[in-house]
Amino acid sequence: MSGQVSAPPSERSSRLRGGLTHSWLPRGGPAAGRPAAGGPAPRRRSTAASRRTTRTGLLLISPALLFVTAFALIPLGFGLYISLTNWPLVGAYHYIGLANYTALVHNSVFLQSIRFTLEYTAIVTVPILVIGYALAVFVRANRPGSTAFRTMIFVPYIVGLVAESFMAVVELQPDSGTVNFVLAHFGIVKASTAWTVHTGLALTAISVLVIWFASGLTMMLLMAGMQGIPVDLYESARVDGASWWSAERRITIPLLRRSIALSLIISVVGSFLAFNQFFIITDGGPGTSTESVVMAIYQTAFADFNVGLASAMSIVLIIVVGLITFLQFRYLQGDAD
Repeated sequence: MSGQVSAPPSERSSRLRGGLTHSWLPRGGPAAGRPAAGGPAPRRRSTAASRRTTRTGLLLISPALLFVTAFALIPLGFGLYISLTNWPLVGAYHYIGLANYTALVHNSVFLQSIRFTLEYTAIVTVPILVIGYALAVFVRANRPGSTAFRTMIFVPYIVGLVAESFMAVVELQPDSGTVNFVLAHFGIVKASTAWTVHTGLALTAISVLVIWFASGLTMMLLMAGMQGIPVDLYESARVDGASWWSAERRITIPLLRRSIALSLIISVVGSFLAFNQFFIITDGGPGTSTESVVMAIYQTAFADFNVGLASAMSIVLIIVVGLITFLQFRYLQGDAD
């Protein structure tokens, strides 16, 4: 006899089971070792869950897909079909293939409208971005009255370009408009200047109107992006002795790359689709010198009753705008991630 008190049989058996449990069974308990015998059961369960998730996602986005299909894809396909016909506004039509697209190459009105639209886009795009950025920087400083100033700058975009174009027609009238009254007081123009009958003056007036109208939206987009930049970055730059412009160039502008890309895309696409301001203020005149692409499409369809040719113009415009938007987004967004 060794003098040691042996444990009861029940306690020894329980210790043995416990030892076997902790030493033999894998981590995670008995259930963790069962999939080896079951084979691919977990994979089947994950596949079924993935299918249920996919069905749920498709069900949730189906209203949007139906909306896009009914109001975008089907009309686009129908417009493409019309562009391959000599579809008049009223009457029978015939399939003519690519004849409308061939005719566009020699259509002087359409080519001139493209040149004018490109010129107009180049004139207004950069000032809208620069002025919008400057306004966003001013509002970001949270100076006294910045909230009222921000609201005042954004109001023109809320009012709308149609109402402001009608206001511009009244204010640009010779001998009675406010524009001539103010500018003649400073000796810039004569009081009898007719803005809408000269191509250069009409383009200048419309460009100023559009820049005033769109700068508020650009300000809001860039300001939203600026508010997402951590303040610690500016404080670190200030500690390192960076100037204001250096901080803007090395911190703000790179981190605003997505917001700047969005602002430029909206501005360029809006310029290519410009219609209201030219139709209301100049009606495309004098002659067709201020006729934009969309206005040329409108005149071709509803004045010349050639819906097939107008549809071909629209398809070309969609391709051009889509290509420019893709290149802008690809170049400006870059590897921002």
